[in-house]
Amino acid sequence: MHWRAVIRLFGILLLLYSLSFVPSVGVSWLYADGQAWVFGWSLLLTAGAGAVLWLPNPRADAHLSMRDGFFVVTLFWVVLGGVGALPFILGLKLRFVDALFESISGFTTTGATVLVGLDRLPPSILYHRQQIQFLGGMGVIVLAVAILPLIGGGGNQLYRAETSGVAKHEKLTPRIAETARALWAIYTGLTLACALAFWMAGMSVFDAIGHAFAAVSTGGFSPHDASIGYFDSPLIEGIAIVFMLAGGVNFAVHFVAWHRRQPGAYLRDPEARVYGAIFLGATLFMTLGLAMTHTYDSVLQALRHAAFQVASILTSTGFGTATFAEWPLHLPLTLVALSFVGGCVGSTAGGMKVLRVMLIAKQGVRELFLLAHPQALAVVKLGKRPIDAPTLSSVWGFAALYLLTTSILTVAMMALGLDFESALGAVAATINLTGPGLGAVATTFAGVGAEVKWLAIFAMLVGRLEVFTLLILFLPAYWRH
Repeated sequence: MHWRAVIRLFGILLLLYSLSFVPSVGVSWLYADGQAWVFGWSLLLTAGAGAVLWLPNPRADAHLSMRDGFFVVTLFWVVLGGVGALPFILGLKLRFVDALFESISGFTTTGATVLVGLDRLPPSILYHRQQIQFLGGMGVIVLAVAILPLIGGGGNQLYRAETSGVAKHEKLTPRIAETARALWAIYTGLTLACALAFWMAGMSVFDAIGHAFAAVSTGGFSPHDASIGYFDSPLIEGIAIVFMLAGGVNFAVHFVAWHRRQPGAYLRDPEARVYGAIFLGATLFMTLGLAMTHTYDSVLQALRHAAFQVASILTSTGFGTATFAEWPLHLPLTLVALSFVGGCVGSTAGGMKVLRVMLIAKQGVRELFLLAHPQALAVVKLGKRPIDAPTLSSVWGFAALYLLTTSILTVAMMALGLDFESALGAVAATINLTGPGLGAVATTFAGVGAEVKWLAIFAMLVGRLEVFTLLILFLPAYWRH
């Protein structure tokens, strides 16, 4: 491990992140909510810690190995959660575990919360809460790679560790920094378009910006306890559906469609097609279920709520117009199953990702075919492209670790006193980065114990870093030279 380079890098990243408190200071002054000192102190503490780490190592070699990249990315998400929790500790006087939970939930774009009475909180605290989703959606590490040439050769390793996934080694441009800048340009453009659409639909500027941060990042935090349901507007819900689904699409596809002016890329991409088909199929299924159980007064009302909740859960956003855990029969469990599928690889969404589910299904069908035709040669393809054995092995390894971690955490939460429905709901809500769960955590984690919250924090980090990046640190071989 290149410790001096790692320490130097942490200093740079903390100095960079300290600037994110400046907008919250401005919001505090604008609304005169008396919280400017909270963000001023948060800025000074974060920048001071960054300076202490960076100044003794101003010229340390910045070329990191892939092994270093896993460590830096994982530990920085933990540190990021800690400094992001400062306003919640200083301004709201939350316990450390609650403040850390809220911060990690924002940065990982989970949207689970321990706060109640959001409508009464200071605007600057609410803005900070919304902003950390925006930063976490594309990743602060990716932002650093995009704008800080100081990282140098280490940027490649950080980018690859941060964007772990099936397609993580594909570059949209020849240089990693250019790729990161392209992704952030698309991400910021979508967010601005979403904010403008919300504002034109009737939201205040504050609400439009806050909900745009949450929709495109698929984070799900809202400045209101009733979430999107606060506005009771089909138009606002429709806009949210469009941008939640956009956030769940692989940003490489957005790049091809926008920068190369090829809108047909969305239809040509096999994963995007299946993603759209899952949304439409699940919406129809949920609409029929709600209509048959007379949950709402009309089929149109059922369609409205079904489409919104399917988009919200499939993309792991977690916005709500209704508490789906209270829906009848099989419907809540169906949505939980959708949360495990999630969005596309290379998106801001959580879950196992549509591409991995597609490859697992295709490999299952291939095995059935080989049982019927043992001498045949069958190749798993994605579109017209054959998938090699190492990629399929990686997908199966990911799925095994993902489901094993889910099972262990569910049992652990049951051991801490949660019933099965609540334990499974809590793990699904956090490891899939969804936010709302089932049972005792259907709307908030405020009522569960500190031990459950610590497990939930671990689950959010596992889900955000897509299992491998975090769990590799628990492998003894990783620490051996």
